[in-house]
Amino acid sequence: MVDHWTETVSLNGEDFFIRHWGDRDAPKILMLHGFPEYSGAWNDLAPLLAERFHCIAPDQRGYGQSWRPSEPEAYKTALLVSDMVALIGEAPLIVLGHDWGASVAYALTVGRPDLVSKLIIMNGVHPAPFQRELAKGGAQTDASQYIHFLRGEGSEDVLAKDDFEKLTSLFSANMDMSWLSGDTLAAYKSAWRDAAGLRGMVNWYRASPLQIGGVGEAIEGLSFDPARLQVQCPHLLVWGTADTALRPETTEGLEDYAPDLTRVAIDGVDHWLHHQKPNEVAKAILDWL
Repeated sequence: MVDHWTETVSLNGEDFFIRHWGDRDAPKILMLHGFPEYSGAWNDLAPLLAERFHCIAPDQRGYGQSWRPSEPEAYKTALLVSDMVALIGEAPLIVLGHDWGASVAYALTVGRPDLVSKLIIMNGVHPAPFQRELAKGGAQTDASQYIHFLRGEGSEDVLAKDDFEKLTSLFSANMDMSWLSGDTLAAYKSAWRDAAGLRGMVNWYRASPLQIGGVGEAIEGLSFDPARLQVQCPHLLVWGTADTALRPETTEGLEDYAPDLTRVAIDGVDHWLHHQKPNEVAKAILDWL
């Protein structure tokens, strides 16, 4: 039986809720969830990793039981990273990120390489290849049109209406959501709370510097310098091949930014791979580590 406990800690003067699995003295993995999840997103995967590691999963800023400022400017990437820097302390650890958690993980790894010994990304994207694909006006641009809706004022009210009907349909996006039911769905709704609770989550989109045009609309004049955004540590990318939210081309050329990259593809799963096939995901991670 894996030990599991929770705590509330102060990071940069604000309260953050943290879940833990495993032996306190084991090597640490910091697990960063995405949208619209919370630290409970790791309930399936973390116990499998916790046989060898101490898994640490915060509700990130704006999520779950952690601090939820209402203004979008409080969600700039540098501030999200500063929360994790405060949580980590001085000893480097392994960082694992999914979806928006991957964005924080990449920014942390690039900006504070002294704190990240290894980087694991699951269906998440490095900002440069992602922006490159968004700028093309192609398939990823079309797949990301929901970002315009989320950035609009009042989108959180629409998402929360009728017991989060719009949010759960957005969550699905032509993917397998059979895992989101019963007690799991109830726990997610509890974490979302209401429209005011959702505002912090949506503010991640509003604060993001990513540029995206309309359907089929390209953006000219963007340049990308791999030398500025290097992942210096060993990097594992675990990819669910049926993802419809993030297209596979968003990872093309990732080796230019992460020279020590290992790729593992998992068939039969999509964006929510850690819920759909946690055993396969855990094996990929543990074999690499």
